[in-house]
Amino acid sequence: MIDKNLLEESQQAELANHRIRYDFLAGQLTRSGSDVEGIIRQLNGFQVAIPSWALGTGGTRFGRYGGGGEPRSLEEKIADVGLLHALNASSGAISLHIPWDIPADAAAIKALAADHGLVFDAVNSNTFQDQPNAPHSYKFGSLSHVNPDVRQQAIAHNKAVIDHGVSLGSKALTVWLADGSSHPGQNNFREALSRTRDALAEIYAYLPADWQLLIEYKPYEPYFYSMVIPDWGTSMLLASQLGPKALSLVDLGHHLPNTNIEQIVAVLMMQQKLGGFHFNDSKFGDDDLTVGSLKPFQLFLIFNELVDGMAATQNPAPAWMIDASHNLKDPMEDLLQSVEAIRTAYAQALIVDRVALGEAQQANDPVRAQQLLQDAFRTDVRPLLAESRLRMGAALDPLTTYRQLEVRRQLISQRGKNTRSTGL
Repeated sequence: MIDKNLLEESQQAELANHRIRYDFLAGQLTRSGSDVEGIIRQLNGFQVAIPSWALGTGGTRFGRYGGGGEPRSLEEKIADVGLLHALNASSGAISLHIPWDIPADAAAIKALAADHGLVFDAVNSNTFQDQPNAPHSYKFGSLSHVNPDVRQQAIAHNKAVIDHGVSLGSKALTVWLADGSSHPGQNNFREALSRTRDALAEIYAYLPADWQLLIEYKPYEPYFYSMVIPDWGTSMLLASQLGPKALSLVDLGHHLPNTNIEQIVAVLMMQQKLGGFHFNDSKFGDDDLTVGSLKPFQLFLIFNELVDGMAATQNPAPAWMIDASHNLKDPMEDLLQSVEAIRTAYAQALIVDRVALGEAQQANDPVRAQQLLQDAFRTDVRPLLAESRLRMGAALDPLTTYRQLEVRRQLISQRGKNTRSTGL
């Protein structure tokens, strides 16, 4: 849907201004000791997966207000992610949710994704909803359920999700459990966790040799007294007991207010147990808002630990993915903003003077350490991001280009005003 000639024509007028901004920033960074070309290469290789469920309008329990032109099938979702990737050159993967997006013909779907320059990231199982024609309900849990038949149903579902992932070329399974309790005494905490560990062990044993099992955690919701996997420590405990292919997955919204997420990241990487991220932003809890819209400095501090940890530890390369709900915005615009915020934080972390920061830490100089981090955070790195995109044939300014090309209007004209994305 993105004509490369139209894309180039739409930004011709901005090229001269971009070159002025980029040359100025590149000169500044070079004089301060940064390897600008190396940073550009790292930005070029950085890809953020788009989840298949994020391409439609979300909602609340009070209502949902669709914007039109939503993808009605997996094929259309792949086309939308391909469009995002054409604009920003950084959305080169799609993460499927099963059973919302089961491919009818895996070979055809894989070929279609390749046509758009996409690969398949982690596949995601669903035991937080009862599925049509399933003999057992997950109302009181899935992998932790007291009934072994329910547990086996949930295990079988996760194995089926792995099979779908294998057919698409995915290399990881993400497990998020809604299991928990809302009333004291409802669950035996030790037994519920023990059952979950044993069920995960059966799923782990089914993994192909080159796969990973990513274990997500959440302190509350849908249950408000206890969750079976409530925090990163429980997730890491399970991952450590399962084996080297099991890792923890950090969702930025899955923490209580004021949690030091960057320290969690550092510890997980130290233990080689950080498997990946679900990026979003929040004010109160799991708000699933646009990445970087509320806490950009926290996002930068997280990437500061990631950049440091990727250089200093043997932690596997993390999987990067957005997990957001677009209740008010055009989902495509929200995703473009989110990817830009992630890449911005990454670029800012790449320009931190790590030698000077280490010296300040060794000298117990908190003033100098703070100044070094804030200097990087306050640097406008957008010209670096634009230069990276320009070199990869994408848009200087993806969001502005998306609007100039009237992409949403075209999607509505092709798909209709009242379409609803599958799974929502």
